[in-house]
Amino acid sequence: MKHRLLSLFFIVFISSNVVALEPVSLQLKWVHQFQFAGYYLAKHKGFYREVGLDVSIVPAQKHNPDEQFKVLSGQAQFGVTHSGILEQRLLGKPLVALAAIFQSSPYCWMVRADSDIYLPKDFHNKKISHLGRSEGAELVLMLERAGINVTKLPIYSGLEPLADFKAGKFDALQVYISNEPYKMSQQGIATRQICPKHYGINVYADILFTSEDVYKYRPEMVAKFRSASLRGWRYALANLDEALQVTKYYASEKSFEELANEADKLLPFIKAPGIPLGNMSAARWQWIAQLYHLDATKFHDHKNTFLYSNDGDVEINWSWMLFLAIVLSLLCIPMYIHLVLFKKKRFMIN
Repeated sequence: MKHRLLSLFFIVFISSNVVALEPVSLQLKWVHQFQFAGYYLAKHKGFYREVGLDVSIVPAQKHNPDEQFKVLSGQAQFGVTHSGILEQRLLGKPLVALAAIFQSSPYCWMVRADSDIYLPKDFHNKKISHLGRSEGAELVLMLERAGINVTKLPIYSGLEPLADFKAGKFDALQVYISNEPYKMSQQGIATRQICPKHYGINVYADILFTSEDVYKYRPEMVAKFRSASLRGWRYALANLDEALQVTKYYASEKSFEELANEADKLLPFIKAPGIPLGNMSAARWQWIAQLYHLDATKFHDHKNTFLYSNDGDVEINWSWMLFLAIVLSLLCIPMYIHLVLFKKKRFMIN
């Protein structure tokens, strides 16, 4: 009888946890690759499940990545986006930044190794790939700070940028440092990268975000998702071999060599001496606003609702532990009473 009760207790406990899992979606800004390894590990190691969440990780459509729309429209509760989120917030979109996984932007200009472009000032009269100011605005800013009038540069507008870059049809291509340079090297084309990070333009990148409605009405869920995600990233960075194996499950079309190259290239942008993983500061965001020539007054008006505050994290964790303690107590008390009565009955019979 005792064993049956114990089995029943564990079945009820496990079932209650399964039922309690809340489904949420994370919309990536690009297709599966090491860039998102921390989220894969958070799911694979059960970190999301431990805080009551059943997380779906959704890759972007290559030709139509629109992670901010997906979150604002309710198709996903969370997303990964770029530092342009600040400008969109100041334009009225109710977006909330939760954590900056990259402390510097991995967007760079790629030029051929035999090019005469070594510094941002060398872009004068050079033909560059088309570039907007919403994502990768730091690339334009880097050139402008070097005295280049970007509006007067000839712009490449073809449909096959990598093939045309290889053919020498234009001089500089906007790239994600872990992707296109590797593809060129595999084709025997030597390149070098000119990156904003090397010129003191350290804007946040790969920012975990949510909508203001989700943040306002589901603060505990947001806190749990954020905490589990950062835990996944810390685990991934401390266990790179396992992180590559798990990432390969999602990015099945990529080789381990390609994923290892991504990890090697991206780690310097994620890790920053003395800065905790995911850290953001209002002062740094204000500096980014100034870099992008955004309205400082608007930034001050929005910063309290734009930036995540973790003041309630400790309270949330304690409330979750208290809830578990209450549930365990309610389940254990009847079993304890039954066992005491059962022993008493046996004693009386004897």
